[in-house]
Amino acid sequence: MVHRSGTLRERLHSYTKRTLGAGGSINEAVSLPAGESCAAWVAVHAIDFYNDVSTIWAVMSTDPYLKSFRPGEGFPSGVEYRWADGGAEAVSVSAPIYIDKVLSWIADQMNNATKFPDDDDEEKALTVFQTPQFASLCGQIFRRLFRVYGIIYSSFFGTLEALEMAPHLNSCFKHFMFFCTEFGLLPEREIEPLEVLVKPIRKQYYSAKQGITA
Repeated sequence: MVHRSGTLRERLHSYTKRTLGAGGSINEAVSLPAGESCAAWVAVHAIDFYNDVSTIWAVMSTDPYLKSFRPGEGFPSGVEYRWADGGAEAVSVSAPIYIDKVLSWIADQMNNATKFPDDDDEEKALTVFQTPQFASLCGQIFRRLFRVYGIIYSSFFGTLEALEMAPHLNSCFKHFMFFCTEFGLLPEREIEPLEVLVKPIRKQYYSAKQGITA
């Protein structure tokens, strides 16, 4: 999913790209640029983080190993993420199917112009971005992206490591967690299954934050 040149989303995306590309810290890259809308900043990062996860998962998606998982299998220890379509009751699915459903659902939301508006008209887009409904939708997107990371680390890290993609996965997850921590996007109950990974990343975030603000 791309940010078209000259749009609000492309402008905000470029802040992060320039900061990291110039050797800036992740803390600086996730901080809201002066004078910009926080809601739009979150919207742009929702798209960017979706792109990151989709790229990582695409490497795994054709592996026959995915078909070996039964419903309820492949999730972080102690949890099972179930899926509900529309108003239907949540059902047990395998972890790979859950990831496919999450990524398809997120793509559907982002391709819906009433939910993620075309921002050629910046004022109109900001009107949508700043609604409680949009904040709720973004919260759901970030929670589900976190769950996808949880599954990948729990069941597929070894495969990605063998493909020499572990450093990329770790960089994407660190960026994601720095952003979520900066804006309080994840409830603590969601983080618990990956606490062993999240705790040192948060420690890095807070240490770096103190260095920036000192």
